Amino acid sequence: MSIVTIAVVGIAAVLLAVQLKGIKGEYGTYLVITAGIFIFFYGLKKLSTILETMERIQEFIKINSVYLSALMKMIGITYIAEFSSGICKDAGYGAIGTQVEIFGKLSILAVSMPILLALLETLQVFLA
Repeated sequence: MSIVTIAVVGIAAVLLAVQLKGIKGEYGTYLVITAGIFIFFYGLKKLSTILETMERIQEFIKINSVYLSALMKMIGITYIAEFSSGICKDAGYGAIGTQVEIFGKLSILAVSMPILLALLETLQVFLA
């Protein structure tokens, strides 16, 4: 599948949801969530391609695997937080969606802290 296929799935789901909104609003929400889950799992396949490429890059430039692991965790956290937040906001629960986004940002910050500490330790060696 390509981006065109995914775009068509998304647009079709939204158009059907708009049609269902007048009849049964909750069915439209379920339809959009189902389409979102389909797109989410398709996106996970793309993330595996990115992971394989990152591993090949690591072979070429000899980067510590801890850094690439943290980067992949950050990408995953971002993807899941944005997806979940979007569903919450589409369902009319914007406050919960915003809280999911904030938690995602805090999680990324927590994952990046060991890298920040390693950078500061490296700078301390050069400045001392």
